[in-house]
Amino acid sequence: MNDTVIVNLSNRHIHLCAEDLEILFGKGYQLKKAKDLLQPGQFAAEESVKLVGPKGEFSKVRILGPLRDKTQCEIMYSDSFILGITPPKVKESGDLDGSSGFTIVGPAGSLNKKEGLIIAKRHIHLDPKTAEKMGLKDKEIVSIEAGANERRIIFKDVVIRVKDSFLPECHIDFDEGSAGSIKNGDLVRIIK
Repeated sequence: MNDTVIVNLSNRHIHLCAEDLEILFGKGYQLKKAKDLLQPGQFAAEESVKLVGPKGEFSKVRILGPLRDKTQCEIMYSDSFILGITPPKVKESGDLDGSSGFTIVGPAGSLNKKEGLIIAKRHIHLDPKTAEKMGLKDKEIVSIEAGANERRIIFKDVVIRVKDSFLPECHIDFDEGSAGSIKNGDLVRIIK
């Protein structure tokens, strides 16, 4: 059994809903695709926004498309210190209940969101056929082994996400990748 998948590292980014896109960029605005991501239909947009905290800010926070039902911003643990905020909860993408508030600024306006700021939970995308071959199920929690030999690392609490449209891919953030000298396109081994 092949128990490896490629890993790609996530930097801070934001997913916008249609209403918030119009507030930030203007009525009727449409995102411009800069490049496709590995997952079908997902893309990095040319546009970016500013994420503002009490102590600092990040300009050029990449917008990922397509638009979502709710706006969600994913940051790394280390980002919270620069922003001057309490680190947000580690949550699965889309699970915004109890998430932190945040401020975003675009060229046409700004928003103070009451929720939607998270640190994304480590996860692996799998299609049903690959998941079955690996003996894995949707929402199952596994560990992964990754990194260069001298900085080999094991991450626990990695959630499996299974969907017909998914391609096999593990997502961790840059903080996690730095800990193990991991780079985009490396292979990680799934440990059950």
